[in-house]
Amino acid sequence: MPKDYYRTLGVSESATPEDLKKAFRRLARDSHPDANPDDPTAEARFREIAEAYEVLSDPDKRRAYDRGETLDFGDLLSGFGLDDLLRTVFGDGGIFGGGRASNRRGRDLMVTAKITLEEAAFGTTSEISYRAAGTCETCDGTGAAAGTTASTCPQCQGAGAVRAARRTVFGTMMSVADCDVCDGAGSIIEQRCQPCGGRGSLVGPREVRVEIPGGVAEGTRLRLTGQGEAGERGAGRGDLYVEIAVTPHEAFVRSGDDLLHRAPLGVAQAALGATIEIPHIDGSTQELKIPAGTQPGATFSFPGMGMTRLGRRGRGNLIVEARVVVPTKLSGAAKRALEAYAAEVDEPTGRRRRT
Repeated sequence: MPKDYYRTLGVSESATPEDLKKAFRRLARDSHPDANPDDPTAEARFREIAEAYEVLSDPDKRRAYDRGETLDFGDLLSGFGLDDLLRTVFGDGGIFGGGRASNRRGRDLMVTAKITLEEAAFGTTSEISYRAAGTCETCDGTGAAAGTTASTCPQCQGAGAVRAARRTVFGTMMSVADCDVCDGAGSIIEQRCQPCGGRGSLVGPREVRVEIPGGVAEGTRLRLTGQGEAGERGAGRGDLYVEIAVTPHEAFVRSGDDLLHRAPLGVAQAALGATIEIPHIDGSTQELKIPAGTQPGATFSFPGMGMTRLGRRGRGNLIVEARVVVPTKLSGAAKRALEAYAAEVDEPTGRRRRT
C-alpha cells in the first residue's frame, strides 16, 4: 500500500506550502531522535515525517506523488541530505536552535498600568517605571574592560555553537550544541568589565511612556518591542508587556463596549414619574425623564455614550437601569401617608389599621 504523506503530516490534500512547513516544524521537533533518546522508534518516525515533507514541499515531486508515481529517496538519505532539509526549514541553528549564542536575547518583562475607567474609555498616556537590565554604559554592552576588546572564539568562529555529524541507520544526521570554549557566546573576553562582570548589562530603574488606546479592557496587554531586559554582551533586548488594570468606577459598570449606570429612584419617583440627571463617562450630564409607573430594573439607552470601540469607529451605549430604593426610615407624616395609600389600594401591610 502506498504511503499517505498527507496523513503523515496531518494536512489535507489542498494544504499550502505554509501549511506543510508549519506541520513539519511541529512534528519534527516532537519526533526528533535527540528529543526522544529512549524511544527506539523515534528515528524511523522522524525519517517518515522528513520524507513526507521532502515530497510534498517540492512542487514537481508533489505532482508526481499525486499521480501515483514511485519516487527515489536516495538523495535524502545520503551524505547530509536530511541535514540540508532541516536547515531549509529551521535555519542554520538547526531544529533546536543554535546554542546560547542565538538565545542570549534579553528576557521579556511584564508590568501593570493602573488607569481609570475614563482613561480606558478615551485613551491616555502613562509613564511606566520598572527595573530591568540595561546596557552597561562602561563597556557599551561588550562585557570587556575599558581599552580591551573581545576576540572571536577560535573554535566556533563566532557562531557560539558547533555542529557534529553522527551516523544513524538512516544516514548521517547533524546536531548542534553550545561551543564549550566560549560557552555559547561566540567570543572570548580576556579582561572583563568590572561594573557588569562581563555580562554587558546592569539592572537599574527604567521609565517608558506608553500610549494606551481608547477602548482597552481589563487585562489587555500592550507589547513594547525592545523595552525589556538587555541581552548579554550586546544581544537583542526583550520586550515589555504592559497589562492594563482598570480601577472600578462608582457610577458605571462596563459590559463590553457598553456602560451600565444604575440610577436610584425613590418609590414616589418610580410611581409618579420624575426627571433625573444622568452622568456620562466624559464628565457631562443629561436629563432623563422617568415615566410614571416605572418598574425596578427598567432600562433606558443612550446610544453612542459608552466606551470607545477599540480599533473601530464609534462608541458603545450607556444603559441606565432603574433601581427603586425603598426607604428604611420614615417620618411620622411619611408613615401616615403610606398607610393612607395602602388603605386606598387595599394593600395589606404589617401595621394594624386605625379605626
